[in-house]
Amino acid sequence: MAFCSDAGHGDELLRRLANISLTAAREPSVELTDRNEKNMGILITAMRKLREGIVASRRVDDFSIQAFIFSIRLSILIKHMESFHPAIRHLLFSMHPIQPLASTEKQEFIGYLVLDLACRQDELAQAYLIRRRYQLQDAKIDAVLRALTHDNYVLFWKVKRTVDGHRAKLMEFAEESLRRQTLKCLGRSYLKIDLISLERFTQSTWLSLTQDFGVGWRLEDGKVMIRKEKKR
Repeated sequence: MAFCSDAGHGDELLRRLANISLTAAREPSVELTDRNEKNMGILITAMRKLREGIVASRRVDDFSIQAFIFSIRLSILIKHMESFHPAIRHLLFSMHPIQPLASTEKQEFIGYLVLDLACRQDELAQAYLIRRRYQLQDAKIDAVLRALTHDNYVLFWKVKRTVDGHRAKLMEFAEESLRRQTLKCLGRSYLKIDLISLERFTQSTWLSLTQDFGVGWRLEDGKVMIRKEKKR
């Protein structure tokens, strides 16, 4: 717990934790150093123990709510969904009815839950249900739901470029299945397509598509040959 004790007081601890979170959000493709990985592991364990203590004591006040809020935001940024799922459900369904969240916070965390249901759990019907039950008014989340419902990859990537880091992280869970669906759509619709368009539609590189998604199409002079035209 040296990481926590070195901070000295609550505000400094939150600042340090936020710095770690923001670094993870800005540079998701860069591996954390061994020290940061160790600190993150300690932090995850500490936050879990804190949540367990709050739940066991049935404490609902400003401190406990802020602890859960921070835990949820951090777990999203590092994609530690084992922490995210129980924490957000307890915040919304157990704590919020006793001590209501601010309207902006309520909208924020309902939005996270809806995105988690739609993007990670592939439960679109449940996502729409939660959205309606809690009267979530958010055009970008509505657009994500429409994109996933109709396999609209153009809309999905467009929205992902405009959302904040937390929402973008949650949307990442839907990327693989959406890429596969995009490839199926392109395979049915095109005989050939230029490489630039293919990589833009899938938000992936040709190397990744061939190695990770098993794409067997041929690349010739910047054109991807999907299938041969049937002779009449």
